[in-house]
Amino acid sequence: MNNVKKSESSAGKPETKNKHMILGAVLGNNFGSHPAAWRMPHADLGSYTNIDAIVKQARSAERGGMQFLFLPERLFLQGDLSKAPPLFNIDPIITLSAVAQATEKIGLMGTASTSFTEPYLLARQFKALDVISRGRAGWNAVPSYEPVAFANFGKVPPLRENKYERLHEVVQIVQALWGSWGYEAGRPDPNGMFADPAHIRPIDLQGKHVGARGPLPIPPSEQGQPVIMMPASSGYGLQAAGMYANVVVGMPSTIQESRAIRRALQEAAVQAGRDPEEIKFVVFAGFTVGETKRKALDARRALDDRTDIRGPLSHLGAYLGLREEIALPDAPLTAAQLASVRANPQDARSILAVKLAKAGWSPRDILAHGVFEATPTIVGTAEEAADYLQEWFEAGAADGFVTNFDDFHTGIDEFVDRVVPVLRERGLFLDGYEGKTLRDHLSLPEQYGLDPRIANESTGGAL
Repeated sequence: MNNVKKSESSAGKPETKNKHMILGAVLGNNFGSHPAAWRMPHADLGSYTNIDAIVKQARSAERGGMQFLFLPERLFLQGDLSKAPPLFNIDPIITLSAVAQATEKIGLMGTASTSFTEPYLLARQFKALDVISRGRAGWNAVPSYEPVAFANFGKVPPLRENKYERLHEVVQIVQALWGSWGYEAGRPDPNGMFADPAHIRPIDLQGKHVGARGPLPIPPSEQGQPVIMMPASSGYGLQAAGMYANVVVGMPSTIQESRAIRRALQEAAVQAGRDPEEIKFVVFAGFTVGETKRKALDARRALDDRTDIRGPLSHLGAYLGLREEIALPDAPLTAAQLASVRANPQDARSILAVKLAKAGWSPRDILAHGVFEATPTIVGTAEEAADYLQEWFEAGAADGFVTNFDDFHTGIDEFVDRVVPVLRERGLFLDGYEGKTLRDHLSLPEQYGLDPRIANESTGGAL
């Protein structure tokens, strides 16, 4: 294997202590994460393909000072269209390019798979987004794993180690391409050169799976190059995140689990020769906020009313350890039922469901608490939402949070108008943006080109 060229690269260190939490907002199909969000009376049925819908959501998040928007992605049609719109956005990079022109400061984090697209195209698209947004772009770099996604590209899923071999090659080539137009090329001089070609050089990298000559025809952005996000993982994925990620996003259910993931990530960073403080760890959390807890629960129940909840109720009965069917979903469990409920000590959702049942909540209200959501969900007042965020943040479980909402039409504004002011009053969240770029927002070190600390075989370089 050949070492990756180290041209135009630099790296520094952020502060070692985070005084303020990071807040991002996950967006998707422009309706919401709840499958019934599109059925609400206030919903615009054309939102899925209406760029104005996501622009409105983005501006709401920016109004609240959130550091970034996050668009996840799957490279196949996901969802039962007879019941709900597709789960994901029609195309993250194209969508964020439009959002870039309608916003001023909020970061733009888009997902793109390393499994299919050639690194030259990935590098060009994300650096173009970075330039037109004036340094606000980020790339969530993920390998694909779903057979249906590979089928859409006429391929079959590779072995896990081969999938990550390609990821290493793609990320290293992309970063090398980002740095191929050097700062030393200068600015256009009407009395001299447009750019000094001596500092715009090919990278000439070829791996087992991908390669590129370069250079990229795009100068540095205001933050140099895009931020890289990766998902929390284990094994090969953890190693990759430790080597390349500026931000890692996870889906832990508890503070203890989150701390364990963060420790593993920090160890992976050290193994890669990096300072663990250079990587921000953020976790998903869902929110439904109301003036009272009852109003927040009713907002979720209004969505549930537009779906068939017989399946979730049956599922809830199993999680509570009940043998009989739940016949009265709007009434608290009877004394006899409460005497028989049993929580699975290995399942946080089961523990929460039993706790809510014993507190006197009805089965419908227990479901409205979001017990079956993939990530922790807070349904209640602004103070309750802020309490949750504060507990995790001050426990060192995360540097910040990627917020998710059942209904994008209303949920983001409710969070911004109710929760963000409470966080600011407690000194947990900044009152506005202190910088202009995504690296500024996340207190990340400068980097241009491939990090020289990983550009060799001793630290896992793939090329």
